[in-house]
Parts: sequence; C-alpha cells; structure tokens
Amino acid sequence: MESLFLLIPLSLLLVGLLAWILHWSVKSGQFDDLDGPGQSILMDDDTPSSHKVSEHSKK
Repeated sequence: MESLFLLIPLSLLLVGLLAWILHWSVKSGQFDDLDGPGQSILMDDDTPSSHKVSEHSKK
C-alpha cells in the first residue's frame, strides 16, 4: 500500500510531462506536413547538367 503513495504521483507527473511534450510538438508545427518529406524524396528537382564532350571523344 505504501508503494501506491509513490507510484501514483510519479505516474501523474509522467502523464503531465507527456501531455506537455505533445502540446509543444503540436504547437511548434511538428505535425503540419506529414506527406511532404516522403514525397520530396520521390520528386526529382535536379536539373540535368550538360555534359561537355571532351577532346578525346571527338577524335
């Protein structure tokens, strides 16, 4: 029974800490764009560089 006097306040502190972390992450925009980073890998925004022909390949 004595362990409940320690475990209940600790669990309430843990729940409060987790709620604060969730609130902070939502407020700071962590969950604003969930699809963008995954799709940015698939998008190829690089422009192809023009390969100059060297003198050796012209001969």
